[in-house]
Amino acid sequence: MAEQFSLKEGVSKLERSHYKTFIDASFDVTKKTYNWFKIGRDNDELSMELSPSTETTKNVWDESDVQDNGYEPSMSVDPFYARKDDSIYPKIKEIAMERLTSDACKTTMLEVLIDKTEGPFDAWTEECIVKPQSYGGGQGGFTIPFTITPCGNRKKGTVTIEEGKPVFAEAEAE
Repeated sequence: MAEQFSLKEGVSKLERSHYKTFIDASFDVTKKTYNWFKIGRDNDELSMELSPSTETTKNVWDESDVQDNGYEPSMSVDPFYARKDDSIYPKIKEIAMERLTSDACKTTMLEVLIDKTEGPFDAWTEECIVKPQSYGGGQGGFTIPFTITPCGNRKKGTVTIEEGKPVFAEAEAE
């Protein structure tokens, strides 16, 4: 199946396949080259839940004040079928089976929105924590569903496709 890295001419409604999420399978946030693994092969739904946080208070004059506390985004990759040839499998297995925590679970995620007929496409990178939620599953296969939680340091840029792989270029500061 051919990878879809463009929006067809004359199309205005984006298909779900126009939003792609990758995580760096090397789990090395110190380097500048990435081993991008595209997530979602086993999923018929995959969303970044933003979980916005606001508080509304009302004073004695019936005036309302809304406090915007930002977002607590996360993405649940469930199911994730373990495939020993997937570049991400060894690290997901290690995190789950060794009960790793903290920086051992940290990597970089890449989000690409394909809303143009040709690249470069808008993209964002961000450090994230990858945490398996369980392992095992039913007769369909061994699963290790995991949650991706962005950590901050979000950077906007663009992605071009070189030899079938995304290449991220950070936007210049304005």
